[in-house]
Amino acid sequence: MISSSNRNVRDPLNRPPYVLRWDAVTAPVPRTVVRGGRRPAGFTPAPGWIDTGPVGEPFDFCAAMATLVADIAQRVPEFAHLDTSRMAFAFTQARNTSLHGLQARVTPLRFRDGQLRRHSRGMPWQVQRFLIDGREILYVVSFCLPRFFDRDFDDKFVTVFHELYHISEAFDGDLRRHEGRYSIHTHSQKQYDLSMAGLAREYLMQNPRPMLYEFLRLNFAQLQHRHGRVFGVHLPRPQLLPLRKV
Repeated sequence: MISSSNRNVRDPLNRPPYVLRWDAVTAPVPRTVVRGGRRPAGFTPAPGWIDTGPVGEPFDFCAAMATLVADIAQRVPEFAHLDTSRMAFAFTQARNTSLHGLQARVTPLRFRDGQLRRHSRGMPWQVQRFLIDGREILYVVSFCLPRFFDRDFDDKFVTVFHELYHISEAFDGDLRRHEGRYSIHTHSQKQYDLSMAGLAREYLMQNPRPMLYEFLRLNFAQLQHRHGRVFGVHLPRPQLLPLRKV
């Protein structure tokens, strides 16, 4: 038989669990505060006209991002297949203050065409499964903080669309695949970026509520100054596990 664990702990043989489960009562989704650097010289507080919620209350970055993506899915046909209840929004902590490096990523929790398992090197493999409040998660969308916040608004906003477009139109846990050699990013990065900028403009032209996206107009120091703390979901990277018989 295939071994499977219902607990978020390793088994006596020190193998990671095949399924990680979180719920509001027994195992809450891990949330933590984003660590930020010192305020830059010449720091300017956030303009008062930008509404990011109650001043002085901690800002939940992942909840804000989930709400924004749900609205994008309703307004832009290219993202109508997205189901935010099967997506987890998380952050990874930047290790340094450089603006270069990872900004965001989408991690699929299935193999090609939504398959749960695949064979490689003579044995079956499975992506670790995530369940939150009983719902199986198919994609983890992560942002590298505070680095992601310290770029200009247009760059941040287009990055959101860039990552969402990687999600398969079938919404089956796989990535969107294009024809030819460059199956994930297409043959032209420049054209891909222009297409994502166009989708971002299409969304803004529909006049969504500014509060949905204007938190992206602030840099991290401004957001932290206004709210005191910025926090979010901090999930482990799903592991690729061999399915061993016991």
